[in-house]
Amino acid sequence: MARVFSGIQPTGQVHLGNLLGALRHWVTDQDDHDCLYCVVDLHSISLPHDPAELRANTLEMATVLLAVGIDPERATLFVQSQLGGEHAELAWILNSVVFMGELSRMTQFKAKSEGRDSISICLFDYPVLQAADVLLYQGERVPVGDDQRQHLELMRDIAIRFNGRYGDTFQVPEASIPRQGGRIMDLQQPDRKMSKTDGSELGTIWLLDEPARLKKKVMSAVTDSASDVRAAADKPGVSALLELLSITTGAPVARLEDELAGQGYSVLKKAVLEALVEYLAPIQARYRELSGDRAEVERLLRRGTDRARELATPTLEAARDRVGFLPRAF
Repeated sequence: MARVFSGIQPTGQVHLGNLLGALRHWVTDQDDHDCLYCVVDLHSISLPHDPAELRANTLEMATVLLAVGIDPERATLFVQSQLGGEHAELAWILNSVVFMGELSRMTQFKAKSEGRDSISICLFDYPVLQAADVLLYQGERVPVGDDQRQHLELMRDIAIRFNGRYGDTFQVPEASIPRQGGRIMDLQQPDRKMSKTDGSELGTIWLLDEPARLKKKVMSAVTDSASDVRAAADKPGVSALLELLSITTGAPVARLEDELAGQGYSVLKKAVLEALVEYLAPIQARYRELSGDRAEVERLLRRGTDRARELATPTLEAARDRVGFLPRAF
């Protein structure tokens, strides 16, 4: 089985785009691959944050991952900072083969630093820590969206460069791009991807939205002045709703267009609402169960941390030896 590494930041709630574009693939990947799933809280301190909020969000994110179907019996789920020494040490080692120009060209760094007077080194060095996250576990496949392709390419360059300078040490990872559901659009701004930070509140479907809240969001979704239910470039709102209905029901968009022909947008929205409520109900029920048992969530995370450390230690020790460090004094 290929080893797959995926990470997610504990920044706020998880929205439907996260689930359909990434997390549902994490769940299915467990059947065929050796998967490591990590709540990457070290990355979250690259921008100003509230410590108590970060701590709470980290545990909540782990709970959500368990609720959507990450199974500790089939995958390794852990929190990055609980192996922070390993991740940080490898990142420092990898920094020795990374150039300032490479990091300054990262588009995410440019976007996140724009308009800020003071920029932390963490934000600049973020891609190197991201590389360490994957290379530490000899990750072979990394599921990434379009916005992470540049970081993945840098990660590959780092591995190749280190191997060339010091000898074969790291697996060179490959990108895995989800074919469907990679871009779930904002219901109020259908030309923009659903986002934790940049989207509209009314246009963003959160995984834990109750049915009444879902109804308000779906029924107010932007469409257009016509009434024909079809997916087209000039109908982004209708196309987004059809895509949601297709993903949550499993029916092809073309078939949905035939079934909804002549019925108007109101019928389309009601169908989307019903599908979303049904799709999210088991996740929300499992979340309520887990959130009432914090000790169990923490136990599962400790278990994942132990397994992750078993995988990380040999790689880190090999990297230390390759660059010429003395053996650890313990």
